[in-house]
Amino acid sequence: SLPINLISTAGTYMCCDKTKCCTTLFLACRILSIPQILTEQYPKGLGPTVPELGAEGLKPHTKTSFSMLTESVESSLKSLGDPQQVILCGIEAQASIACTTYDLLERGMEVHIVADAVSSRSQTDRLFALSRLKQSGVFLTTTEVVLLQLVQDAKHPNFKEIQKLLAHPSPDTGLLAFYSSL
Repeated sequence: SLPINLISTAGTYMCCDKTKCCTTLFLACRILSIPQILTEQYPKGLGPTVPELGAEGLKPHTKTSFSMLTESVESSLKSLGDPQQVILCGIEAQASIACTTYDLLERGMEVHIVADAVSSRSQTDRLFALSRLKQSGVFLTTTEVVLLQLVQDAKHPNFKEIQKLLAHPSPDTGLLAFYSSL
């Protein structure tokens, strides 16, 4: 089954460097017909998903819980045939990303967290959350790696479109120092 791209947002808290990576993932999912599920954390108080993300056309699942696995998201997953792989991006690493990941792992799903498309208000919270998530058995990856893994071959019918998304390198995300300490 195809993977699902789960995205968590909370209005204006989305950091600009990670927004570019999330936007690239949105575009790639559209090109490759990968279903996307968008959640918004308490949009009444935190605001809606920022337009820069490029999520137009997706109906957000609003939530107050930190996990994205709300009843409406569970229903969406069922209607998509209960996929076993998830690509996860958004905010906050220590809250929605972490809580969702643990719920997905408990369901036996394979979770791929796109580290350069995940942020927190604090770099410390982000790095410690990613470290703990890695220890829990998720796959930490990057936007470029995900896109290349999804097409697998330059002969893929959508490779040229995906290649265009990779034409400009992602901005520095501050992760190199984190990985050098592992």
